Amino acid sequence: MIIYGVAILAACYLTGILFGEFLGWLLGIPSNVGGVGFAMMLLIIIQSLPSTKKWFQPEVYKGIDFWNKMYIPVVIAMSAVQNAYAAFSSGFIAILAGIVPVLICFAIIPLLTSKNHQNV
Repeated sequence: MIIYGVAILAACYLTGILFGEFLGWLLGIPSNVGGVGFAMMLLIIIQSLPSTKKWFQPEVYKGIDFWNKMYIPVVIAMSAVQNAYAAFSSGFIAILAGIVPVLICFAIIPLLTSKNHQNV
């Protein structure tokens, strides 16, 4: 069911935002650092859980898959409200904090896709 996908998306988003706020606090930056990116990585990891383990019902996987496909437009809409100028003017740490989650995501995606192909 799509509603379960929404619940899991919301949980991933809240977890990512909290982690981004915590990371910003650790780095001394008064803003969220990569929270949406962390939420996206968490959703990708949950979506890639093999359905053969029966962790969720098949309808839940359909909902997760739906929101996994819809997440990119959602991320673009959320990032439209962020102040990119403030991030660039905050210095190199803010830029690095945005680049590192992207690189981690690029590194994780081949690992996740290779698992999916083996389980199919």
